[in-house]
Amino acid sequence: MRRSVITGTGSALPRTVVTNADLAARVDTTDEWIVERTGIRQRYIAEPDETTSSLATEAARRALEAADVEASQIDLIVLATATPDQTFPAAATIVQHNLGCHGGMAFDVAAVCSGFLYAVGVADSMLRSGMASRALVIGSETFSRILDWEDRTTCVLFGDGAGAIVLEAREGSGDAPRGVIATRLHADGNHNELLYVDGGVSTTGTVGKLRMRGREVFRHAVVNLAEVLREVLSEANLTTADIDWLVPHQANARILEATARKLDMPREKVVVTVDQHANTSAASVPLALDTAVRDGRIKQGDLVMLEAMGGGFTWGASLVRM
Repeated sequence: MRRSVITGTGSALPRTVVTNADLAARVDTTDEWIVERTGIRQRYIAEPDETTSSLATEAARRALEAADVEASQIDLIVLATATPDQTFPAAATIVQHNLGCHGGMAFDVAAVCSGFLYAVGVADSMLRSGMASRALVIGSETFSRILDWEDRTTCVLFGDGAGAIVLEAREGSGDAPRGVIATRLHADGNHNELLYVDGGVSTTGTVGKLRMRGREVFRHAVVNLAEVLREVLSEANLTTADIDWLVPHQANARILEATARKLDMPREKVVVTVDQHANTSAASVPLALDTAVRDGRIKQGDLVMLEAMGGGFTWGASLVRM
């Protein structure tokens, strides 16, 4: 069976760290208020010369290095982002140019915080079908550009960053072959008003700012994430106990804890980086994955569940044998 195998991971963060204390100096908030409600202690904020594509390029280079793959060997780039450098062309084409891997496919996927899971699903399908042989799948965001820095309920939650993986098509064999095992993706446009940006090219002609009704988002997130994880496990004929690591979207420590409880999953199996990175939207899952790979927690052969939910609503999960 042809499988999409993760052969390398990488990530990139902006130069500037902004702590809760730093935010308290400009917004009516406190470190205690933020930590108690979100678990976030700091986030990285992009400087003017740091963009979605530049962060994506750096993360991609690190993933290529980890995979011991040359950029010229990549024939597909799928970049998940809600904050591209330009309306068009796709940020993925800028990354392609920066890396020097011309001629292959390169495009963006827009599913907000679930974007990386959508990108994995698309790239996996293309690799298994034979349309490509080796892909870069990237999540990269500069959410600081669309935050209302006078809204203390949202501006404290987000940060900037990028994460990337190299996916390679390989023939699987044995009882537990490496690669993407199952992916399930969903969307429900009925909930647009709960998490959105109040601007756009065809409506206001402006970029707009992020708006969120946090309590309602929390409620949907816990239910939807638990359900989609069960869907993926059912397709793979596995149980929660089989999972070595859960790498969730790093939105809020409370959501992570509630989802783990709903799945009866030990907290020590959940990769948590929200305290250091905050919510980096489409970048959060690959950022957390790379963190856990590089610090030695996630090893080759481990069964890893990736999951996320974002504005739209969109949500999804992917089960991977590393």
